[in-house]
Amino acid sequence: MHHLTQEQILPIDRQTLWDFVSVPQNLNQITPPDLAFRIKGKPPERAYAGLFLEYEVKVPLLGWTPWLTEIKYVEEGYSFMDEQRVGPYKLWLHTHRLEEVDEGTMMSDDIIYKVPFGIFGSIAHLLFVRRTLERIFRYRREKLDELFPKK
Repeated sequence: MHHLTQEQILPIDRQTLWDFVSVPQNLNQITPPDLAFRIKGKPPERAYAGLFLEYEVKVPLLGWTPWLTEIKYVEEGYSFMDEQRVGPYKLWLHTHRLEEVDEGTMMSDDIIYKVPFGIFGSIAHLLFVRRTLERIFRYRREKLDELFPKK
């Protein structure tokens, strides 16, 4: 089992940030282009508990990989959790939280994940999975800073 966390303070109010992160299509804007992230079908305007989102991503060495995510819970305006149902991980739980702070809103991502394939998955994690996830979340941080710059 692995754990990845990230926190970022953005100079906007919580509701404005919620209005952005709760829209599934906005994930395209904050995902590195080389992952070629594509939502399949027409996603709803907002995430809600029980929503299944089907998309595919381009995974190095594996090519196009299907991913099915269920939004497990939503605390409107504050947090939601998505769980991978089908995809490249043996386990993927991603909790998104928004909290008002003096400087604006702190967004935190908390991901618990497990790679498949036993020892081979562990080696892959050491060689590139962890670094790839860190790169993805670093890209998200940079894109969000561009979308919501400090004034």
